[in-house]
Parts: sequence; C-alpha cells; structure tokens
Amino acid sequence: MRVPLSWLGEYVDLAPGTTPEDVHAALVKVGLEEEDIHRFELSGPIVVGEVLEFVGEPQTNGKTINWCQVRVAPGDELAADGGPAVHGIVCGAHNFLVGDKVVVTLPGAVLPGPFPIAARKTYGHTSDGMIASARELGLGDEHDGILRLADLGLDAPVGTDAIALLGLDDSAVEINVTPDRGYAFSIRGVAREYSHSTGAAFRDPAHRVTPVAPHVEFPVVIDDRAPVRDRLGVSVFVTRAVRGIDPTRPTPAWMVARLGLAGIRSISLIVDVTNYVMVELGQPIHAYDLDKLSGGILVRRAQPGEKIVTLDAVTRTLNGEDLLITDESGPIGLAGVMGGASTEIDSASSNVLIEAANFDSVSIARSARRHKLPSEASRRFERGVDPAVAAAAAARVVELLVELAGGTPDDLGSVHHNAPAPTPIVLPVGFVSGLIGLAYTAEEVRHALTEIGALLVEADGDLVATPPTWRPDLTDKWTLAEEVARIVGYDRIPSVLPIAPPGRGLTTSQRLRRTVAQTLAATGHTEVLTYPFVGKGVNALFGAAAAGSVAEIRLKNPMDGEAPFLRTSMLPGLLQIAHRNRSRGIIDLAIYEQGLVFRPEAGASYGTAVLPAGGALPSLEAIAALNDGIPPQPYRVGVVIVGNTVRHQPGQPAVPATWQDALAAAQQVALATGVRIEVRQGAHQAMHPGRTAELFVSTDAGPRSVGFAGELLPAVAKSFDLPAVVAVAEIDLSVVLDHAERELTVHPIGTMPAATQDLSLVVAAEVSAAELKASVVAGAGALLESIELVDDYRGAGVLPGQKSLTFALRFRATDRTLTAAEASDARLAGVAAAGAAFGATLRE
Repeated sequence: MRVPLSWLGEYVDLAPGTTPEDVHAALVKVGLEEEDIHRFELSGPIVVGEVLEFVGEPQTNGKTINWCQVRVAPGDELAADGGPAVHGIVCGAHNFLVGDKVVVTLPGAVLPGPFPIAARKTYGHTSDGMIASARELGLGDEHDGILRLADLGLDAPVGTDAIALLGLDDSAVEINVTPDRGYAFSIRGVAREYSHSTGAAFRDPAHRVTPVAPHVEFPVVIDDRAPVRDRLGVSVFVTRAVRGIDPTRPTPAWMVARLGLAGIRSISLIVDVTNYVMVELGQPIHAYDLDKLSGGILVRRAQPGEKIVTLDAVTRTLNGEDLLITDESGPIGLAGVMGGASTEIDSASSNVLIEAANFDSVSIARSARRHKLPSEASRRFERGVDPAVAAAAAARVVELLVELAGGTPDDLGSVHHNAPAPTPIVLPVGFVSGLIGLAYTAEEVRHALTEIGALLVEADGDLVATPPTWRPDLTDKWTLAEEVARIVGYDRIPSVLPIAPPGRGLTTSQRLRRTVAQTLAATGHTEVLTYPFVGKGVNALFGAAAAGSVAEIRLKNPMDGEAPFLRTSMLPGLLQIAHRNRSRGIIDLAIYEQGLVFRPEAGASYGTAVLPAGGALPSLEAIAALNDGIPPQPYRVGVVIVGNTVRHQPGQPAVPATWQDALAAAQQVALATGVRIEVRQGAHQAMHPGRTAELFVSTDAGPRSVGFAGELLPAVAKSFDLPAVVAVAEIDLSVVLDHAERELTVHPIGTMPAATQDLSLVVAAEVSAAELKASVVAGAGALLESIELVDDYRGAGVLPGQKSLTFALRFRATDRTLTAAEASDARLAGVAAAGAAFGATLRE
C-alpha cells in the first residue's frame, strides 16, 4: 500500500517537517512493515510559461518543428534559472496555441529518468529549455502532445513553480499489508494507525459526507442460491446515480499526482474518481455507463461455461462459483474482480451508476486466482472490506463527480444491507497480562481497545468488547490481547531469553544422526538434498537386492509426471546429483544425503483414512487410523563417490575411487554411532558382482542386514551418464541407531609390548576373507589385539580353485609381556578354528 503524505495529512495531523522516514518509523511501531519511499524524481526550475508566438519550420526529414517564444517570468523579471524572461524553445508538439499556459523545464532542471535539461543546439536553433508533456513529468502516459494547464482546469501566473502547482512535490510511503489487516489498504486505515502510534488527531474520511437515501428505487436483486462454503457472496450492495457529467473535463492535477504516487495511473475523470475513493476509504467502487444498462441488476452465481468479456477485452469462461453482476443482457461484471466491457465508462459517458458493494472474501479470492486476474479491488475484498463504509463511499463518489465533473446527483439508487453485526468477545480480567507476560492496567486495556474502535461493556466482572466493522480479524480474546500489546507498545515487552527446562535437548537418535552427518562431512563428503520423487524403473532397480516387483507408493498429484513414485532408496537422487555436477564440470565428487525412504508392505493399502475435521481434537481411534495409513519410512544415509579421491599432483598420481572408499564411508558411519558393522560378501542387482559388500549389525535375533557398499554395475553407471566406476553405499540408519551404543565403551591403551606375527591360510576361492578373519579372531582369543588382511594370493604354489590369504596379527596382554610361545599358541588356536570352519591350512 502506497500512502501519499499530503493525502495522509488530510485525515491525521502531521507535524511540520514530517518526512516519509518519520511516517515509516511511526507505522512500524504499530506493526506495519516499511517497504519503500516513492517520490516524483524531478527537480526545478520547472515553471508555468506562456506561449507568446511560434513559427512552424518544416524539416528535410518530413517533420515540422515549432520555434517558440515562451515567457517564463512576469514582465522583465529574470526567469527562475536566472536567464531572461522570454526563452526560445524548440518543440515538436502541435497541440497548443499562442497564449496557452504550459509547463516549461528550464536549464538545470532534472526530469524523471534522470533526464537533465540544458540549453542545446537543435534544428538550427539553441533551445533554451523544454516544454514538457505529462509523461515527461511523470504524471501519466500521455506523450502525444505537451501538457497545457487548461487541459487540467488550472490557471496560474507566469513563473509560478509548476512542481508545487501540479502536486509533484509530494511523496509516498509504501508499507507491507499482511492478509489479516485489510483495513490498512486505505488512507483511512493508515491514518488511524498513525494516530494510534503518535497520538495525533484522526479525522475519519468516512464522516466527510453524509449518505443520502435514494428516493427512486433502482432494481437490484440478490440471488445467491449456491453460496461457497455456506457463505453468502454479497452482504452489502449500494447504488447511486449521477447524470449530466461532462466527459471532456480533465482529472485535476492534484488527483493525478496522488493516484500516481499510490501506484494507480490516471485513465479518465470518472474512473479516476472511483479509484481515488477506493484508495481513500478502502471500498472498491465500480461505475457503469447508465445508458448502456439493460433493466436492473441481478447478482448471482455464474452458470458453468457462461462467458463474459471483461474490461481488458478478454473473453473469460466462468465457473459455477464465480459471482456475477448481470442485467437483462447477461453478465456485466465479475463481482469484486473486474467489470464487463458492455457497460464500460468511455469518453462519451455522461450518466453513471455507482456501485459500492461488500463481497465475500473467499469467493473473490478464488475467482481472482481462477481467472489469473488480480486487481486493486480483489486485493481489498479478499482481505476484508468494512461493510459499513459502502454508503459513505458511494456518497463520496457522487460528491466528487458533482464537484469535478459537473454532474447532478440523481434520486435513483438502492441500498441492500445484510451484513452480520460483529460478534462481542469476552475478555477475562487479567487475560491480556497473563498471555503477553506484562502487567497491563485495566485502564491501559480499555484505552487500547477503545483506540481501535471497539465498543466496551462490563459483564460479570469481565470486559465484553465488540470489534469495529473494519476489523474482521478480531475474532477472539487472543486477537484482542495482541491489539492491546500493539497499541500500548511492543517496546514495553521485555526481551527475555527463555530458560530451557532441564533434561531437554536433542534425543539420542537426533544426536547420532547429526554425528553421522558431521563425520561424513569431516571425511570429505558433501551433503546434498534431493527430491524424494522417482520413476518406476529406478525403484525396481534399487529397491531390492534381487530382480522382481517392488512395492511402492504412487502420488495422486505428482509434481513431475515422469517421477510419480516415492523413493525406496537414497541412491537414485544422489546419482542424478552426481550426473548434474559432472555435466557442469565438477568431475570428482563425494556426496551424501540422510533422509526417509518409503517402503510399503506388499498388498497394503495406504492413504485411505478419512481426515478428521479441524474443529476438534481427533479421537485416538482416528489418529491410529491415520498412522495405519502411513507406509513404513526408514531413515537412511546414502553415499556416492565418483572420479578421483586424490587428484593428480606433481609427483603424485591420481587415486581413483573404488569400492574400498564406499566401504570406508560405511565404516565411518559405524564409528560415529558406536556400532560394530560386520562386512560380508554380498550381491545386488544394481551392483558389481565381486565388488559388493553386505553390511550387518548384531541383534538379539542374530546378524541383521543394514545395507550394502561397493561399486555400481558399469551398465547402471552408464545409464546415469557416469563413469564405469562409481562407488556407492546405503545404510539403514533406523536399524543402526536402534543398536547404537548408548554409552561408548573405552578400552585402555596397552602399555605392555606387543607381539606380531603373520598368518597365511590356504582356503577355497569362494570363502570370503571376512568370514575367514572372523573364525581366526574367535579362535585366537582375548590376546589377539588386531588382525588385518594384507595379501590375497592366487598363483604358483597354490592349487587351482584355492587362494592364500595373509593376515597381520598383533598380540598383547594387559598385565605382562607376552612370550613368543604364548603368541604362537594363540595364533595356532586361530588356525585350528579356521580349519574347522573352512578347511583352512597353513601355507608352507
């Protein structure tokens, strides 16, 4: 909302020297957020001049220019720029005569643009200034000719400052109006708020005129048989007629300037007057050419498929919820949004019917959005318009049309008023202080509510407040309490940091999730966020270890028709991110994401529960039904590594990513959560055979699979336009966190010397190193401190179908130095256990 200061000052006292910044500061105190300051970006000398004579001079380019002599100062006085009283000026316009008063911009002036004015040589003359048009001054779009004062109904002595004469010295403040404060979409509402903030005297513009009841009834019928959401479409409908308007009269310069600062361009006097009253009072007004109306007016809902041509010359197909203004010829207006072209005000309109109505906010908002037709009227209606101001607004339009357009008020009109009275609200004693946390006196509460226009009475010791008609947002005791806090002053409310209750904070699960994210980030991975929507193919590929149908959730209204399903794995989105980054030149990537996947049970039905009404707390049964309609949503972490993990440097070759990097990321997740992950040879339809590890955690029911790590199949990687080697890992954090150590066990660092030995075992080639390692650990006992696989040999000296796995063993006792015999005995015990489990033998 833009508010010109001169207009604001008509209805609230502004102290001398008040600047736009001062007004902004005052409005911010009562909760109206500042946006911008608007001014006519021009400076003088710009004066009233008189055309003394001019000579038309045809040019070789076919254009005729006028060499004009223009008086810009009375008598022999110097002009405002210090030059002579008469200036020679070149002008290309032809809409003026000798003796006309015009607006002259003298050398040194600056017009909007900025466009500085200087004496310059053109068309064989030195033009000492410029005769300005309305567009050059920022007064409108008219640029076909210069601006004549007579066209604005003005006259002033030569040399008069034209900036002040035309109202171009005004400025406007722009504020952000929230949806619940529609009354601030008017000078009336903003002036009242400025009064609340500063204590300045407020004069209600709605009381400027007294509505006159029409003596001749204009036929108006309200027929809203299909209300939207049980809300009637129109509650107030006032009409007034004005005859004998002079359509040739111009809009006064002061009105053009104010409307321009308010963000509304001047169109014609009749339309400008309706817009002026709308901004002044907040009541949208529509004017019909009375001579184009056929019979009376019927307000009704549209028939599905019915059409109307609106003022923008667009034919619109209507919906059954659209509220229409019609006459005997059919639709003549889309109520509260835009008028129809058939009864449009034009340059010949002399008899006018004024409409001031109050339409339902929901209905108007839906129509405006349905037809993509926002307007100044719909913007106000959808936030709520004062139903009590319609008659005054219509009377104000009549007054201005009589005063400015020479019209005559007619006895014809109508008044339909069915708006419900505001509902009284009980405000218990002490409620405001208890809610805001500040002690307000009873007098402060009363004063604040009286200030906003509420009517107060007492009942059983409590205060009963009836909100004013312009405040539909005041619906309960909480909104009244907010008004008290606002009017008394937000600065009264102390800034106090709340004290967190003991025992609160992150849950264990939240803390561990954050630790996982921090650990992966610290080890060189970048966190990304992806959409959870995928196509059917990737769900089938990544959703299960083996090929087959995968249960999935299909969205009823997907954002993208190519991705209508919810993901069952984290990897598809990560692979798309990797592809997008590589296509933009980032070829070395290590990315991860934590989030939910959706794993419905086969044959289950989801999303069928009926949503409970919002007016009351749902029952436990309703909540249980809603929960049953939600598919399982395990929390997972996915990792994708592409390119090199170490870039090429002088003396250092590049190190490409492999399955080992994916497995290392999984081990980092295990380290962050304190969970021991067991690694086994695995298989997955999207993964490279032989380069896939399945990850397990120990549970009371035995080892449980929690994910996998390894390399994608080259064909799968190619389908995402990625290199042949792509390392990936995906872990079910929901299961991992359920088995995470709540208290980490810290083992003391051994101070006794360690004994190290190597162990080479020959086993069948299909035996996994992890399983063989586990058997050695189980057999070696407590003295074995660590074991690492250091070699996998297949060749001379080892039979076909077998392999030799070499482990580095380290033994240590906590209380003594181990002897070589003790270490050897423990080593042989591990060999025996491996032999019993897998037939392993020592390699000679």
